[in-house]
Amino acid sequence: MGLFSLTQEIAIDLGTANTIIMVDDQVVVDEPSVVAINAENKMMAVGRKAQQMIGRGGNVIHTVRPLRDGVIADFYACEMMIRGMIKMMPHTSRLFSPSIRMVVCIPSGSTEVEIRAVRDSSEHAGGRDVYMIYEPMAAAIGMGIDVESPEGCMVVDIGGGTTEIAVISLGGIVTNKSIKIAGDDFNADIVEYMGRMHNIRIDEPTAERIKIAVGSAIPELPEPLEDFVVVGPNKVTALPMRVPVSYQEIAHCLEKSIAKIENAILLALETTPPELYADIVKRGIWLTGGGALLHGLAERLTAKITIPFHVAEDPLHCVARGTCVALKNTQNFNFLIR
Repeated sequence: MGLFSLTQEIAIDLGTANTIIMVDDQVVVDEPSVVAINAENKMMAVGRKAQQMIGRGGNVIHTVRPLRDGVIADFYACEMMIRGMIKMMPHTSRLFSPSIRMVVCIPSGSTEVEIRAVRDSSEHAGGRDVYMIYEPMAAAIGMGIDVESPEGCMVVDIGGGTTEIAVISLGGIVTNKSIKIAGDDFNADIVEYMGRMHNIRIDEPTAERIKIAVGSAIPELPEPLEDFVVVGPNKVTALPMRVPVSYQEIAHCLEKSIAKIENAILLALETTPPELYADIVKRGIWLTGGGALLHGLAERLTAKITIPFHVAEDPLHCVARGTCVALKNTQNFNFLIR
């Protein structure tokens, strides 16, 4: 991996909300999946710098989220984003090597067209040898689970655009359920709730901050969270407002979306073979992705489904770490997609 290396190897977790790039087991890029484009259709910024421009560029600069619901919605913007984030890696002089070898994560419910879109974007961004791996499989590997063992395990990966639910055994996904209810929907619920209940107008970045500060899946937490003060314009008068928001309110407004995730988990369990079902009851179900950090989510799911739910040690980076392991074992892992 030195300056004169002939091959640059990178693992990419191409997420709806965030994109993570790992090299040699180290996170080198962890940025929001956002691109800022000017009127001439040229990239002005990528990642966190582009995110800071949301709602601030007027008609001169517009920000784009290339991925929606876990899949590429804007092919050109996605290609620019991948290129921009690869350039953000330290020691970019190594990128003049003849070949960039990469493994990219994709949702488990991806169609052939969506898989092709990821492959083409990666190749146009400089990838010469591109592999893909399903997100739940990468998450399980990143948690240190032996995915090639006959013993079954269940992973629920709540990302920005999709929630991936999979039962894994013998190096394959036995049962799979992918729904388009995840972090973005939580944000949309919060935006709608604040407008309806408090008559205040907020945007998605503010909803994200509310979710991180007081996001909860249950109305009674063992350690209550402090209210979060939201500042914004009144929807009718446009006068400034300061509204304190409690975690109980957010638990109420997220109820419907979380209930849909619960139902999807139950549907996945219904189609799980009995032997693997018994393994899951014994080992529990693992939660990963940014949505796993929602306060009280594991407790709520455990009470509802009566199977223990465990939050991964590093839920935000589990998928990326698993992708990095897969990058080192492309010859041995038969479940990788070319």
